[in-house]
Amino acid sequence: MSVPAREARKIPVVVLAGNPNVGKSTLFNHLTGMKQHTGNWPGKTVGSAWGRVRRDGWEFLLGDTPGTYSLLSHSPEEEAARDAICFGGADAVVVVCDATCLERGLNLVLQVLELTGRVVVCVNFMDEARRRGVCVDLAALEAALGVGAVGCAARDGAGVERLLRRVRAVAEGRETPRPREVRLAPEIEYARDRIAADLEERGLGEKARFAALRVLEDDRGAIERLEKQLGAPLAALRAVREETARLAPEHVREESAAAIFDRAEKVFAGCVRARPGSACRQARLDRLLTGRFTALPTMLLLLALTLYLTIAGANVPSEALFALFARMEAWLAGVLTGWGTAGWLVSLLCAGMLRTLGWVVAVMLPPMAIFFPLFTLLEDVGYLPRVAFDLDGQFKRCHACGKQALTMCMGLGCNAAAVVGCRIIDSPRERLIAMLTNVFMPCNGRFPMMIALIGLFLVPAGLLAALLLAGVIVLGALATFGVSRLLSATLLRGVPSAFTLELPPFRRPRVGQVIVRSVVDRTLRVLGRAALIAAPAGLVIWLLANVPAPGGTLLSACVSALDPVGRFLGMDGALLMAFLLALPANELTLPLALLAYTSGGTLLRMEDAQALGALLRANGWTWLTALNAILFSLFHWPCSTTLLTIARETRSAKWTLVGALLPTLVGAGVCALTAAIARGLGLAA
Repeated sequence: MSVPAREARKIPVVVLAGNPNVGKSTLFNHLTGMKQHTGNWPGKTVGSAWGRVRRDGWEFLLGDTPGTYSLLSHSPEEEAARDAICFGGADAVVVVCDATCLERGLNLVLQVLELTGRVVVCVNFMDEARRRGVCVDLAALEAALGVGAVGCAARDGAGVERLLRRVRAVAEGRETPRPREVRLAPEIEYARDRIAADLEERGLGEKARFAALRVLEDDRGAIERLEKQLGAPLAALRAVREETARLAPEHVREESAAAIFDRAEKVFAGCVRARPGSACRQARLDRLLTGRFTALPTMLLLLALTLYLTIAGANVPSEALFALFARMEAWLAGVLTGWGTAGWLVSLLCAGMLRTLGWVVAVMLPPMAIFFPLFTLLEDVGYLPRVAFDLDGQFKRCHACGKQALTMCMGLGCNAAAVVGCRIIDSPRERLIAMLTNVFMPCNGRFPMMIALIGLFLVPAGLLAALLLAGVIVLGALATFGVSRLLSATLLRGVPSAFTLELPPFRRPRVGQVIVRSVVDRTLRVLGRAALIAAPAGLVIWLLANVPAPGGTLLSACVSALDPVGRFLGMDGALLMAFLLALPANELTLPLALLAYTSGGTLLRMEDAQALGALLRANGWTWLTALNAILFSLFHWPCSTTLLTIARETRSAKWTLVGALLPTLVGAGVCALTAAIARGLGLAA
């Protein structure tokens, strides 16, 4: 993690550090006004973020580092945090801790204090700690650490201005912290001080002692970074050669970690008091949500309830939006005709572009406006990490990483965002497995089509439809397990790595922020992307449907060519063509299929869902067609945004191609098998 743009270095640099899920990104957003995504689960910040802050005549550059428990470079998060503090030229470091579990955060505080004394400890969630009967004595904490400590509630902004005043005093040198040193074994301190003396002579300054200890621990990431900065191998230093030969790295690591943990425990005992029984409610909830016999039923029940509310609540607003766009289309057609516009242009603009746009908005907006807030509430309250904990065993059996459960949950919102989220997985092999299999979780763009087809052809809309949709998602999860195991046994052989997953405390959801974040940051952003593509797609499909070709139009020629393949898969050529044309956005699949079905090359105006069902049945659709359409929507190539994201994250054309072909082959196989079984049993009428 490096400070952006050289000109930014003309102003002070402040870096935020801390464990996962302690509110760093919330504090960052409060100070900068930026929209870094925050959530009550670890791994939300997987890259660096920088922003300028101007408060009371003081301007500085603020950096948000990924959450980490340590500065030892065992993961990308640890390397990013270490480099930002050690090599980023920070004028001050704010270490954010959770007041409800302060001891865990103190381990990182003490490691940072080994590196620099320009530190202010931000004890966040003070309001939550008070509600749980936890009292943090900030004065005692300052005295024990030798640096400033400020209590905050970053979600509400409480204490933030007081924190800024302390940070400014440290950055400008008006306050000089005197951190208390963690005492190590005498032989380790002697070796560290010898190496540090040599490193100080070469310009490392105050970070020489930290760097010397990393050399003794044989921290390869830190050593490579130091050698790059010094421009010479550390082995050339006499002290390094002698002391690393005398002390075993394992011994130094164990002694150093033990000393820090022991010191953290003593500091915690001296400044924190907790009311007896304050954690009982949290423990009871965790027993329910992560228990051996209750975790899976609870997970499925919450999923089904979320989907039921989405399905039940989306029908009325969808029909209202259909009617609204129908009136808009009629009005625009009347205006254009009155201006003497050519009939073909009126048809292209109104029946092609506007009608396609109307379909996308009417079908997508209501389900997303309900699903995203509900999903974000589960995230905000702290349930999603419990899902990862519950599924960790299944992923281990697949030789994958349990953190993949978190990216699976993200995939229910957007597969492209989930691919970026795979950065939280340390192992490159397991990270690649998670990227390639994330598409098996249906994103929001596929939900509207699935919901519509389930209600029209399979079961009545309501609880049964919600349960069936939940079953589709479970099928996607099972496919994720199966394909992950297949990849780990073939293209990506290996064994699962160990990892630490924090179960964050349950917190009251911020309902107002949840609604705003869900509607603005998720629903409208995804809808805007789809709408941006919908109108041009309507233009393309209108041209395909109206440009003459031998035997009909270009569209009919393509549909006819694909029809044998589509029939083999239990669908038809029009639907298969729609899947191909919907590569920019899955939301367009059903509208594009309808455009292909209508005569004259325009989408038939639908007043309600029943009109949609009538049109599909008139074009030969049965329950089997709908079922295979749902299955192929679940298992087929990712949208173009997700493919581009895979390409950017892997930097490999090979793995991007695998990411497209793998789900497509699974989908083709599942659909062909389903169609063959139905026909063999005489159920394909």
